[in-house]
Amino acid sequence: MGEQQPNDEQQPHTPSAQDEREIQELAGRLFEAARTGDADMLGTYVDAGLPVDLANDRGDTLLMLAAYHGHPAAVRALLDRGADPDRANDRGQTPLAGAVFKNERDVVTALMRAGADPDAGTPSAREAARMFGKEDMLSTTDG
Repeated sequence: MGEQQPNDEQQPHTPSAQDEREIQELAGRLFEAARTGDADMLGTYVDAGLPVDLANDRGDTLLMLAAYHGHPAAVRALLDRGADPDRANDRGQTPLAGAVFKNERDVVTALMRAGADPDAGTPSAREAARMFGKEDMLSTTDG
């Protein structure tokens, strides 16, 4: 009689402070994997259920970080898993504009092949190319 019966309607789990720290540490490792181009790690975690468009506190997605830091293999791994090539960060910047700014041709090509819009964002990739004299970066992959 004193035995507690299982409740069919489970209460939602409220993360503890320890859970929160572990989540933050994992997120930090994943954002670092994007910055350093660890395509295998990113692919493994996304395949296991990590949101492919996970973003940090500045709105930078895994794709944005991989693109900005010049890692075409990581960019392709994320795009192949459904990452949004036009998702802008909190400053309105897109992965394509970041790749143009950093002169990352292979990343620009991967993003354009995935359908990235050169006119999305502020400034757009097209505007960034004009501003920095890199119009050729988009002309080789445009249309």
